[in-house]
Amino acid sequence: MRMEDRNSLLERRETAQQALSAYRCRILVCAGTGCIASGSQVIAETMRKLCQDLPNVEVECCGHVPHIGIANTGCQGICELGPLVRIEPYHYQYVKVKPEDCAEIVEKTVCRGEPVERLFYESQNGKTCPKPEDIPFMAGQTRVVLEHCGNIDAVSLDEYIAVGGYDALSKALFDMTPDQVIQEVDRSGLRGRGGGGFPTGTKWKQVAAHTEAPVKYVVCNGDEGDPGAFMDGSVMEGDPYKLIEGLTIAGYAVGATEGYIYVRAEYPNSVSRLHYAIAQAEEAGLLGENILGSGVTFHLHVNRGAGAFVCGEGSALTASIEGNRGMPRTKPPRTVDHGLWEQPTVLNNVETYANVPNIVLRGADWFRTIGSDNSPGTKTFSITGSIANTGLIEVPMGTTLREIIYDIGGGIKGGGDFKAVQIGGPSGGCLTREHLDVGLDFDTVKKYDAIVGSGGLVVMDEHTCMVEVARFFMSFTQRESCGKCSPCRIGTKRMLEILERIVAGKGTLEDLDKLEEIAEFVRKNSLCGLGKSAPLPVISTLKRFRKEYEEHIVDHKCAAHVCEALKQYKVDPDKCIGCTKCARNCPVEAISGTVKQPHAIDPDKCIKCGTCLSGCPVGAIYVD
Repeated sequence: MRMEDRNSLLERRETAQQALSAYRCRILVCAGTGCIASGSQVIAETMRKLCQDLPNVEVECCGHVPHIGIANTGCQGICELGPLVRIEPYHYQYVKVKPEDCAEIVEKTVCRGEPVERLFYESQNGKTCPKPEDIPFMAGQTRVVLEHCGNIDAVSLDEYIAVGGYDALSKALFDMTPDQVIQEVDRSGLRGRGGGGFPTGTKWKQVAAHTEAPVKYVVCNGDEGDPGAFMDGSVMEGDPYKLIEGLTIAGYAVGATEGYIYVRAEYPNSVSRLHYAIAQAEEAGLLGENILGSGVTFHLHVNRGAGAFVCGEGSALTASIEGNRGMPRTKPPRTVDHGLWEQPTVLNNVETYANVPNIVLRGADWFRTIGSDNSPGTKTFSITGSIANTGLIEVPMGTTLREIIYDIGGGIKGGGDFKAVQIGGPSGGCLTREHLDVGLDFDTVKKYDAIVGSGGLVVMDEHTCMVEVARFFMSFTQRESCGKCSPCRIGTKRMLEILERIVAGKGTLEDLDKLEEIAEFVRKNSLCGLGKSAPLPVISTLKRFRKEYEEHIVDHKCAAHVCEALKQYKVDPDKCIGCTKCARNCPVEAISGTVKQPHAIDPDKCIKCGTCLSGCPVGAIYVD
């Protein structure tokens, strides 16, 4: 049904709400990428089959008003505990569900409303958590961008409308002028969530000011190339209509009639769900020509990136959409003046646009009640690494690392000690124990040689080698450098070579001075933001873990036992029984000793293959 005016949107909402209220029970299966990888699609299919076999129960099919609904939702957040299943109206949250659990869920919960308690999450203190908000991971969050993820069918336009979807667009089109929309966004203090933190309202004003431009564009950066980051992907696949609504409002505000969503190719679920959602919105009259009879036109297209990290940079991204090689260009001119096809272009990331509907609907003053003064609102983060509960979270800007890691994340995996967190992806920096009570917002984090970036948090414990961390991220940025400017192209290569020498035990103390010198040069002279931030992992680890670098160089020792070249295999004479097994198995004859006498390993011959360590029957061999 095409909605021709504002009233038809209200009528469709009422119909959709009535349809939802007719469900006797709803089975919400997480269809986020993480849960799909854990087998949630099998769970959903098993549930459908079991419910179809129930006597006197209609399921969602053939247009009937169902008594039982089975929906694939967006990411429910607690990726560590997937597959996740939520049952309404009881609001039960089941974790680590297996196909063999489905029959019991249907028999007890769907048919009789009884919980399957063994599938509830149990907290570290032994408390059973039946509902999502009972789980500490969820209780500590403030979900604004992710408010619908896990609660509605990810691709159902009617369900999005039923929970208030497109109210913001309706308000913008019929109750506000384009300038009033921009002023509200500007007054909210919304800053770009892609990493730069540039004021969104300022960018929109600059594009709107180009009244003489024959065409303007709105572009969404959904490339998200940071290792360990999946925030934007979760929004695109879990609540695509919210993103589309935000983009449409932006198009109306700045006078753009065309929009593009640039999605990394590794996000097939995001791509397919966006294509479907765009088609549904167009068919309903919420996108395309004459939206809701307002006379406003806005068309939206999806472009797939080819996996180049540099295309997360604005000018490289627009070049890629144009069909050119994705390479940054010098600025000015900036994208707001000469962007896509040399026309004025608004370019923000997924999370930024997803904040817009709530700002328009609830107002700038509401938005400013969340977060810090200079960074209002919430921020989504992916937390991965050595942490008890990995997953996707959303918290107010200014939330401390301690709250995220210990209150929400459940602390370090295995009860270990926190060492550092890499924030901002490969172009970010490390924060350590001394920063646990620092609020994470755009301006504060910069003081510590780091950036919020897109929101990836990689947590590390005491078993992490910070020199290897710097080498790993430098390897990534060097490999992904587009090569256009020599400071980034050559500088990252030289830094990587030095780091590789150090982890191989061949570095010198002079190398540390060279690293610092090159890092500062690259940061100051690279062409684009990615090049300027590429040295941050080196700069921050050198500043906070210089002793580890010196141990690698002077003592030829990696305290974390991570760097293979610096591992020293030794024999504990008090444990060795002289069985000769290690000597017989050593491929280079580096182990000597007589029967029933302690053996010894020649470090000059040892190739560090680990055969002796894994084969010792009494555990007498260890790594120093």
